[in-house]
Amino acid sequence: MPLLQVVDIDCRYGTQTVVHGASLHVHKGGFVSLLGPSGCGKTTILRAIAGFEPVHDGEIRLRGETVSAPGRSVPPEQRRLGMVFQDYTLFPHLSVADNIGFGLHGQDAPARRHTADAMLDLVGLSGFGPRYPHELSGGQQQRVALARAIAPGPDLLLMDEPFSSLDTDMRERLSIEVRQILEERGVTGILVTHDQFEAFASSEQVGVMHQGQILQWDSPYNLYHEPANRLVADFIGQGRFLRGTLLAPNALETEIGLIRGDRAYGWPRGTPVDVLVRPDDVVPDDGGDALRCEVVNKAFKGAEILYTLRLPTGSNLLSLFPSHHEHHIGDTVGVRLAPRHLVLFRADRNT
Repeated sequence: MPLLQVVDIDCRYGTQTVVHGASLHVHKGGFVSLLGPSGCGKTTILRAIAGFEPVHDGEIRLRGETVSAPGRSVPPEQRRLGMVFQDYTLFPHLSVADNIGFGLHGQDAPARRHTADAMLDLVGLSGFGPRYPHELSGGQQQRVALARAIAPGPDLLLMDEPFSSLDTDMRERLSIEVRQILEERGVTGILVTHDQFEAFASSEQVGVMHQGQILQWDSPYNLYHEPANRLVADFIGQGRFLRGTLLAPNALETEIGLIRGDRAYGWPRGTPVDVLVRPDDVVPDDGGDALRCEVVNKAFKGAEILYTLRLPTGSNLLSLFPSHHEHHIGDTVGVRLAPRHLVLFRADRNT
């Protein structure tokens, strides 16, 4: 039985429905994410799981018990959850150790200190107990907030954009470390984030949200290679769409020529399609048959350079070149399309 089941819930603010028909389940020890832009409803789902928001339809089951449903809501303090917020919410007048021990009701002072020390060891901040929040970096403050949230021993931890104020590298590193820490403690984690790289780096399953709905709940691999619809495809990864026409079950004609896929599509011959072309599908090629494109933009990314290339037709594609293949804006470069897997959508349907 899953530790958490969210079953077809609706949440409303007044007459406005902000979450509609959302469902997900998380098994004990799992680490998952809700991913989407600001205002899509992901934090509302998290708050409903915590008991801070009512459910107007559907239900939420925790450890097999219905904790939220229309007319029923188990109080947050009885759900045995931990929560980490975006702004850390550390008490500035308390030491790090006292912040961690604040929620340890029923323990005497020596026991709280022992627990705080153990939690600081766990999050890599041994010896930081006497310090105060203002003496810590942002990453260190977030580790303390994590330690405080798991100190009471919850089996489910909810995290609402906990790393959003940190730089990109720190976000990804901390999200991976947090998952490892929770695994050590046997704690299940749910992360809310707008950052797909953060979600993909840490999570087994990710739910992509848009306008109050979970569009796809799947593994990061499937979200990238098997997006359920154009909205998911647009949000996940970088890419451009090319218009094409299906000539055979696994072949289509596009503005850059014939492309053959690795599967058969059951649509009729002549069906208009949009093919998603990602940067790793467009590779350098100096051969005579290469497609010649103009470099219109570039972004150095260390080992790679992300180029924006203008096709002879006027459309743009993105391409990742090894960084020793440096070209200047205005240069003409040769490329070929080498998709490992075609992602197609019917152009005559909004899917």
